[in-house]
Amino acid sequence: MAKRGGFPGGALPGNMNNLMKQAQRMQKQMEEKNKEIEEKEWEASAGGGAVTVKVSGKKEITSVTLSKEVVDPDDIEMLQDLIMAAVNEAMRKMEEESQAAMSSITGGLGGLGGFPF
Repeated sequence: MAKRGGFPGGALPGNMNNLMKQAQRMQKQMEEKNKEIEEKEWEASAGGGAVTVKVSGKKEITSVTLSKEVVDPDDIEMLQDLIMAAVNEAMRKMEEESQAAMSSITGGLGGLGGFPF
């Protein structure tokens, strides 16, 4: 009778158990880091500090500060552009730090744990 593939006795090899434990530890670390990131704030300014925006790790704007000099009723477009630039920069900082934090946990595996499928 031909032998079927698989592991002798149907047991998982020790390496598989270790891999599962490592994956569980990594998942817990990622959950903790996500919580830490959600509680953080990032700040960015535009127009030489005329507009300052803070965003949270939950991707929410938590504060917008405008200097009085930038509020010109005849140039609303400039104010809109400065707000947009500050928001985009704050979000970019938050995303960059979040990705770096996750990469430090996963070892840069990314995607589906770095597996080619």
